[in-house]
Parts: sequence; C-alpha cells; structure tokens
Amino acid sequence: MKQTLFTGAAVLALSTGMAMAEQVTVFGPWLGPDQENVEAVLKVFAEQSGHDVRYVGSDSFEQQIVVDLEAGSAANVAAFPQPGLASDMASRGFLAPLGDDVAAWVAENYAAGPSWVALGTYNGPDGKSAFYGFPYKTDVKSLVWFSPENFDDAGYEVPATMEDLKALTEQIAADGSTPWCIGLGSGAATGWPATDWVEDLMLRTQSPEVYDDWVSNDMPFNDPKVVAAIEEFGWFARNDAYVVGGAGAVATTDFRDSPKQLFSSPPQCYMHRQASFIPAFFPEGTSVGEDVDFFYFPAYAEKDLGTPVLGAGTTWTITNESAGAHDLIAFLETPEAHEIWMARKGFLTPHTGVNTDVFSDPTLKKMNDILLSATTFRFDGSDLMPGAVGAGTFWTGMVDYVGGKDAQAVADDIQTSWEAIK
Repeated sequence: MKQTLFTGAAVLALSTGMAMAEQVTVFGPWLGPDQENVEAVLKVFAEQSGHDVRYVGSDSFEQQIVVDLEAGSAANVAAFPQPGLASDMASRGFLAPLGDDVAAWVAENYAAGPSWVALGTYNGPDGKSAFYGFPYKTDVKSLVWFSPENFDDAGYEVPATMEDLKALTEQIAADGSTPWCIGLGSGAATGWPATDWVEDLMLRTQSPEVYDDWVSNDMPFNDPKVVAAIEEFGWFARNDAYVVGGAGAVATTDFRDSPKQLFSSPPQCYMHRQASFIPAFFPEGTSVGEDVDFFYFPAYAEKDLGTPVLGAGTTWTITNESAGAHDLIAFLETPEAHEIWMARKGFLTPHTGVNTDVFSDPTLKKMNDILLSATTFRFDGSDLMPGAVGAGTFWTGMVDYVGGKDAQAVADDIQTSWEAIK
C-alpha cells in the first residue's frame, strides 16, 4: 500500500482507518463532465489511501438515496445537494456522525466556518445534535452581473454598499435608462429567482440567527422582518422605471432570457442579479471578464451585518459507515482535494488553505474570493424549507407579489400553507 500523504487534521481520522484497504462507494448527483471531475478527485484519494473507490451518479439523487437508505443498500458516502434532506435522513438514523474533531476543523479552516458547521449539524434519532455533513463544492448566488463597457460609457462605478447600489439604481433611471433586468419565468418553477432575492435581502437586513429562524419557521413567514425583506425586493422589482418592460413584465420574462438584455445596443438594462451558473444563458461567444463581469451583491453599510453570502452546494455524509468512509472525509480536509477540482471546472470552496492560483478560470477565482471574504454563509433558504413551501407557495407568492399583491398578504398566505403541513 502507498504511504498516505494526508497531513494535519486529516491524520486524526486516518489513524485507525489505514489498517487495510477496502472498497469505498460514493453516491452523488453528478453526471457528465462533473462526474469526470469528482472521479479525478476520488482517483487521487484512492492512490493515496490504497482504497478501491467507486463513484455512481444519478440525476434522481434525492429519490434514490432515500430508497437506498431504507433498503440498507446505500453507498458508504453520499453527497447531498439539499442539506434539508440530509437532516431528515440523520433524524431517521441513516447517517453517521463525523465527529467533533471534524466540526472543529471546518470551523477553523473554512471562511465563515461556524456557518458551515451549522449547515452540517443535524439532530439524530435521539434528538441530540451532531455534525453529520461535510460541505464540499459550493455555489455562490450573491452576484450582480453587468457590462464593464456599458458602465464605463455611462460613467457608472461598481457599488460597494447596498446604499450605493440603490443610489446607482436611481441614477440610471434618472439618466433615462433602465437599471435592472429581472425575470421570474421558469416553467412550472416560475417564481424561484425572486426567492433568491428575498433570501439575500433577509441576510442583509437581519442577523443570521433570524434567517435561520425564518427558514425553520420558528419565526413565522409573515413576521414583519420577512415582510420588510419582501418589500426591499419590491423596491427594485415593482418600480416600472427600474426594470425592463416595467414591473408587469417581471413575472412573465423567462429567467434564462432576462440577462440577454444586458448585451443589446444600446443596453436595455445595466444589472442582473443571479447566481454563478447564469453565464450558460448569455449570448454565444460572450466572454466573462471582458464582455460581462460581476460584483458582490453588497451589504448595507448602516446594518453592520458583515459580508453575508447566499449560496448552495453539496454536503458529504457517511451513509454506510466504514473506516474507508471516514478516510474519505479526512481527505476532503486537505487543500489538494479542493485544488484538483479547482484546476478543472465548476468548483468553488471556502477552504482558506487552498492556493487560488490553481483555478483554471479567472472568473471562478474571483467568485471564490467573494466566498473567502464572507463573514456569514447561508444555504438557499427555499431549498431548506418543506417542498410545499420552498418549491411551492413561496414561488407562487412571489409571482403574486410582483403582480401587485400586498407583501403582508403574500406572507400571510405562505405562512398559512406552512401551518397546513405541520
């Protein structure tokens, strides 16, 4: 067997796991190019540990993992795209705790470390909380896209605070142009882009603890704090002078088409708030960093809430415990486990020990700098809520809101739907 190359905290988990090689199975949501990327990471782990590592991906992960766990046939390690589902599985006794030492490592070595520990901490079947989920591979949502050329031509500067962003919005409108392109259309999922807006604004108007209480419904959805965040979204989206086509077009414009209005000549809009995946829907040949760029969706200077970042990603858990499974979690602590995927495509990490120069794409490096500068990270709130709310009444409620319905009435309706499933 090869001598292990793990160092630091990773050695703790490996101290009992290297007695013999074993097969380690991994189940995740990645297919296609991303499957090749995760397999490249696991190949290095296999070479360094001596384990026989096998990955299986599925585009029906959320359904299949429940079937596998209930049948007692789950892989050793599973990468959950939705922490809420992982939490449910932990409460049913299907996940193995990773240990206080791993939680302490995450707290110390990830930017906004306590946020990530909280994301992976769930109640077990005995009702006691433990650290079950190791965050690995992250997406950033707190981004505003713009054309540097358009900004330069108009004399606009990238805003550093939310106050500056609002002032810029007003200035663009006063200049006779349209500041924002916003589209909520997404077929059966119409409305979800607005939930991201509200989540980002909750993090910029309230403490992380309030955000958590909102997501769990310990604080009702119709609390004044939530209503205020919805109305902050309305400040941007319900002003006819601020959005392309006027407020009435927001709900009917497809989110995939909305950013294309940045690239018309003259530009139909100057800014578009959307997650890191949106370049896939830019016009063919668009160069990120040249034709289009992005900046951090800023925080309010007057709120003193730091630099919160909204995002998503996968949480790695042990679903069939073995020494090799713990060895793999230990490997994920190493900078190398992150840098392998960083050097390829589609990977961001809050690991403060990585060398960001290995990013193959300067755009990803810039996004990762935002992640590393975060004082708070929170997962997409709607994905953590019950499906009937987070992927149901929250979506439809936002469509109603941009259509003119009162924010309090919308929040009341969503809270009623939540109470109906308790």
